[in-house]
Amino acid sequence: MTSISVQRDVILLPLQAVSGVVERRHTLPILSNVLLELKDGVLTLTATDLEIQVASRSEADGARADEATTVSARKLQDILRALPEGSSIALDIQDRRLQIKAGKSRFSLQTLPPNDFPKLALGASANATVELGRSELKRLFGLVHYAMAQQDIRYYLNGLLLALSPEGVTVVATDGHRLALASAPRPLDVGKMDVILPRKAVLELTKLLGDGDGMLRMEVRENQVAFSLGVVELVTKVVDGKFPDYHKVIPSGYRKGFRISCDTLRQALQRAAILSNEKFRGVRWVLTENSLRIVSSNTEQEEAEEELEIEYAGDPLDIGFNVSYLLDVLGNVPTSEIECWLGDANSSMLITVPQDQNFKYVVMPMRI
Repeated sequence: MTSISVQRDVILLPLQAVSGVVERRHTLPILSNVLLELKDGVLTLTATDLEIQVASRSEADGARADEATTVSARKLQDILRALPEGSSIALDIQDRRLQIKAGKSRFSLQTLPPNDFPKLALGASANATVELGRSELKRLFGLVHYAMAQQDIRYYLNGLLLALSPEGVTVVATDGHRLALASAPRPLDVGKMDVILPRKAVLELTKLLGDGDGMLRMEVRENQVAFSLGVVELVTKVVDGKFPDYHKVIPSGYRKGFRISCDTLRQALQRAAILSNEKFRGVRWVLTENSLRIVSSNTEQEEAEEELEIEYAGDPLDIGFNVSYLLDVLGNVPTSEIECWLGDANSSMLITVPQDQNFKYVVMPMRI
């Protein structure tokens, strides 16, 4: 084979884009590899875990040979990162080995046949195609992703509901104890359509969205969703299952409410959490006229109490919450204030953002 010479970043940048889906623990050895394909001067790197596939392209100027191989994603990335910026890299594929040369450095990596690489079979033509701003989708994911379940036996909770309608996009996540919803109203040329994106796909896509302001194309196919972000494409299988009816979970008609600074509340909760029960992480909210007391205790009979001044004229209320669920929302809403709406001691609390009906966070109470 003719040696391919490229700049380090021609391989490293697309490799960094795709390597997040590579599983460290794998049943198939080839799943720890990345597929390198060179065709017509374009280098394409592809990684998959059989549920999610990410491919990224870059121009390999001067490389005209058509070649393909698979090699350990982690080892290749570690080698390229360790080489000086701007290094010129020479690649040779021969006898099931990939030779990498850079200056006076030499590396020889084992390869596996590219024909054995399990590329995802792409579904039929798209049922819906939507163009969205990258920053808009990243903002929506950021507002709800922390409420996704982790390894729940109700597998449909281990992901995020993406609901499309002619009115816009809504994303919802819940683990059964709290629920986060965010929407972006905008006219879309689609019918009503719901898909559940796997947790890993949501987190990987959030990284790929970066801080760019460009557009992305989303195609909903049979059992798949494909996201095209310029030179990067992520394809994910969707979670098969029925997502809970989130409309029934969101309280309405609450009259007890108050507005509070996110920073003030976060700091008070962080202090109270220090002496909360390590297993249950519970804190009590004791509401009286113009006062919120946050109380925690643990099995050693240690106690913490914080008192905050608020504008509250409702009935007295003593209610418990998991402090982690409260800190999660405070750490992810990009606003200076939130509004807390309450029913009684056995009802969920609704957290909203002032002057914004497009975000809602519901947290169930706990007995303390």
